[in-house]
Amino acid sequence: MSTNAPIYKLTPRDAWLDAEVKGRFDGAPIDLADGYIHFSTAAQVRETAAKHFGGQTALLLVAVDPEPLGKALVWEHSRGGALFPHLYAPLSLDAVLYVQDLPLGEDGLHVFPESVR
Repeated sequence: MSTNAPIYKLTPRDAWLDAEVKGRFDGAPIDLADGYIHFSTAAQVRETAAKHFGGQTALLLVAVDPEPLGKALVWEHSRGGALFPHLYAPLSLDAVLYVQDLPLGEDGLHVFPESVR
């Protein structure tokens, strides 16, 4: 699957700050254990946040342009048989479009920017 729409990584702030120092994001512990960096599409990212990051504060939404990731980005079946983007390489910060805080709303769910639909 190929798309020009951004893909999204949810990560704790500390892990991202470490990536900014290194100049690349090697992944969160789950990514390192699985051997690839997990991403979600705009349609998937809210469910990913609720399922894997529920109630977590200091969470960041990292929007990434998939184009420069090349063949290291593979779309694979995952949750519910849907195709999810997986990156089999470190994430170069050059591919990052923006990084934004994901605060918790009054309902306990993360509040996403309007641009993520």
